[in-house]
Amino acid sequence: MKPVECPCGGASPERRTSDRAPLYAECCGRFIEDGALPANAMELMRSRYTAYVLGNTPYLRMTWAENTCPADLDASGDTGTRWLGLQIKRHVRLDEHHAEVEFVARYKTGGRAHRLHETSRFIRNAQHRWLYVDGEIKS
Repeated sequence: MKPVECPCGGASPERRTSDRAPLYAECCGRFIEDGALPANAMELMRSRYTAYVLGNTPYLRMTWAENTCPADLDASGDTGTRWLGLQIKRHVRLDEHHAEVEFVARYKTGGRAHRLHETSRFIRNAQHRWLYVDGEIKS
């Protein structure tokens, strides 16, 4: 299989050492495919964006806090959305178990371009896994 660029594009300026996006296997693929644990909420956010691009509902469920994960979550059937890019605007670790990530995800649906600007909240559970809790949409 030919190596492919990661859909998240590296998303964080400090990770970008060239104009080329990192390879999927070296970036989000290690979390989604290989089961590695994201070291922080920003890595989890990037991998969740990539899972949406790939339609990987099981990974999204696994990385979503159980008490806030929607029962009808299904990213695999959403073929009308084309994800265009991710920009991480801010990553703040509030304490050992809480963090926030502000991001903008661009996408197209029905021929129209959209932006999802959100500040997401994350928790780190007893097994040291970062989990998405919820988010506040920015206008």
